[in-house]
Amino acid sequence: MRRLFSFLALLLLAAASPLMAQQSAASASLDPSLLPGRTIFYLAWHGAPTADVRHANAVMSLWDDPDSAQLRNSFIQAMLSDAKKQKDKPPLTKEELNEFVTLLDNCFIIGYLPRPAEQAAAKSTSSTLAPATTVPAWNGMFFVYDRTGKEALLSKAVLRIRASETDIPKLTNLNVAGVPSLKVERKSSITYWAENGKYAVSANELPVFEEILSRLAGTSKGPSLVESPAYLEAKPLLTGGIFEVFLRISQIADTASESAAPNPQIKALVKSVKLDALHVLAGHLSLEGAKTRVQGAILGDTASGTLFDIWSDGKTNPDALRFLSANTLSFNESEINFLGIYKVLKQAFSQGSSSSPQMVDALESAAQTRLGMPLSDALALTTGEISSIQNSPALDDSQQVRILGIRNKPDAMKLLRTIMGEKITSERNEGTTTYMKVSLGGTQGSAGVAQWNFYHLAMTPDFLLGASKSEPLHALIAQQAANSDPSAAKDILAARSKFPEKLNGFSYFDFQKVDWPAVREKWIAEAKTAAAKTKTTDSADTSRKLSDWLATVNPDVFPHHLHSMTGASWKDAKGVHFDEWIE
Repeated sequence: MRRLFSFLALLLLAAASPLMAQQSAASASLDPSLLPGRTIFYLAWHGAPTADVRHANAVMSLWDDPDSAQLRNSFIQAMLSDAKKQKDKPPLTKEELNEFVTLLDNCFIIGYLPRPAEQAAAKSTSSTLAPATTVPAWNGMFFVYDRTGKEALLSKAVLRIRASETDIPKLTNLNVAGVPSLKVERKSSITYWAENGKYAVSANELPVFEEILSRLAGTSKGPSLVESPAYLEAKPLLTGGIFEVFLRISQIADTASESAAPNPQIKALVKSVKLDALHVLAGHLSLEGAKTRVQGAILGDTASGTLFDIWSDGKTNPDALRFLSANTLSFNESEINFLGIYKVLKQAFSQGSSSSPQMVDALESAAQTRLGMPLSDALALTTGEISSIQNSPALDDSQQVRILGIRNKPDAMKLLRTIMGEKITSERNEGTTTYMKVSLGGTQGSAGVAQWNFYHLAMTPDFLLGASKSEPLHALIAQQAANSDPSAAKDILAARSKFPEKLNGFSYFDFQKVDWPAVREKWIAEAKTAAAKTKTTDSADTSRKLSDWLATVNPDVFPHHLHSMTGASWKDAKGVHFDEWIE
């Protein structure tokens, strides 16, 4: 969840042009208080950061750096190339793109409203009394944009979009909620659009369009979203950022039933896993001086027997910390509750239908035959701790070591041999450690050996380690045996100490320890190899362009702006939280 949220956050940051130097003060008024109380989802962009905020922030200053000009140009060229590939559509020019991206100076909200209660009731009655009646699907998405100061540019962008459409839509003028509006009918969809006062509004359903217009005009008497219990629960996670996300997870089952042909098994599955225990997903991205922060949580009822069981309670001192050293530049550690996941899945599939319990029993029996032990016992042989360590400044993938915490080495070895079978080509013991060579392709049979793509494993009394080469396994185990005190990695430990004591996830990346020139050469070589091996012209062209672009990048620009990235997740009585910093 942290990784996905961070990716979306950085994607928005990357889309922000250096030309966007001043946030519109008027746009700050567009906030969730304008949304109906029944809103299930919204994403709010609060406008581009001001020039001084961009300059102080490490990620934004990296993007604005003159040495990143080639990166920005490549990003723009990629967008222009995609536009040119669309036949019969006028290509977007670089000047137009630079102009249209300034629309992000102002704020906007994208959201979703469920089918109105009266329509849902009518749909239920219709499906009961006349099952053959087809009920139209529901698309409750809507879009609100503060067009203050951008009226002419927005109109130009809308006309540009319509001109690029292959099929000319049917346009109908109408009045909705007292606002002159436009109904845009295409072959597969209908969109409603209005530009009134400071707002531009769009929606796919007329009731949604009318409700949003009424809310913005102040004529709606219904409750606001900010008054709802779900929003109040999530409010601490929805302030202070340049964009924020809100989702009522417990109502996902309701939206699933709004399709033209709802599947009753989906609702049964959602009920069986107690999805309603997960109340809301909320989070925001903020620029705090040099740091870029992504903060969020899944909040709800964390009592035993709910979906929250899939998350571990976390540890104060994970065992994998003993492998850290002063050379460690990247470390990722997660605590996975495998038994919790197993119980949740078993509970869900056992309640799907009358025959589901028998099917689950058959699957468990087959798994036990294959593993030589009950599936629950096999999962119990792991501690749930999964880690990865990278000590190579060149980010050599073959030097990255992945680590799984285990219990009861004899039984774990027995299980591993059962699973891997003839793919284990060699096995030897060195002290308390068993080293193995595994073929990821081919098997060893009586007729001879046909194996390739080898991977190396090492099992200690507490861990199963894996790497593409055997050398990093030996080095890491020898290092851990010589010095189990991780204090040498003081930067990583200091970063971890900024979060709660018990964590079920932690990551750290030191940009300063990376050999960026070597990494650039590595990426160039990989791009050239990909271009040579690809079977499609477009993919080969993309790989060649990437290689050419990397050759022009000044590798010193990255460590000049970026120092470290730190993230963590933890579970408490309110839910599961995640927090990530890029500095």
